[in-house]
Amino acid sequence: MIKGSFGSKTDIGLVRKTNEDKALSTIDSDGNVLLCVCDGMGGANKGDHASKIAIDVVTSALCNKRPWKFNFQVKRWLGKLVKEINYAVYSESKFDENYRGMGTTLVLALFFRDLIYMINVGDSRGYILGEDRLIQATRDQTYVEYLAAKKQINEEKKSSSKDRHYLMNFIGLKKHANYELKILKNAGKTVLLCSDGLYNNASNKQIFSALNNDDRLDQKISTLIGIAKANGGTDNIAISIWEPRKE
Repeated sequence: MIKGSFGSKTDIGLVRKTNEDKALSTIDSDGNVLLCVCDGMGGANKGDHASKIAIDVVTSALCNKRPWKFNFQVKRWLGKLVKEINYAVYSESKFDENYRGMGTTLVLALFFRDLIYMINVGDSRGYILGEDRLIQATRDQTYVEYLAAKKQINEEKKSSSKDRHYLMNFIGLKKHANYELKILKNAGKTVLLCSDGLYNNASNKQIFSALNNDDRLDQKISTLIGIAKANGGTDNIAISIWEPRKE
């Protein structure tokens, strides 16, 4: 069992009328920690419903899984999990007119032995707290990132582009889900998952400073939400954090 603490919280922000973000931080019976953040979309109560479905599927799957012995079992379970989440959101959006057009982002981090398995669909992000800076571990699945990869736009113009919020991928978009999986060494660093309501309203420097101190974990989460709201609170905010135990 890895040693540390974890926590999560969402906030409606200062502009939105509803909170469509969901966050989860939990541990299974074998001591494996799982973090998850979902940013729902679709308007009205659709986004809230989509993100809730995703979190419910994750929670149920983690409770009902068999113990893992090998790394390939974790990868296979995660692949199946994303398919189940996508099917649940996609099928309901197609067959229930009340939820037509809904979807959600998904960023998930699973700690198994000495590895972190990080799944990403959309533009919610996973970060690692480095020695002197915040390191983005996931890649936004947006049109701007696509242009950047094709070298059709530079880093300076990415943040101001009118297309920076246009998603190329999200849960519920298509019948079959596409996702990115990164497998990282668990080097005893703090891991942060968040929706764009945090990183669009807080600089990397502000986030790093809020995490790199001796405050309790719940205080750090509250500080991050406070920073995002002080900087405009233009969207819902979802945060999920793992923090290793200090020796």
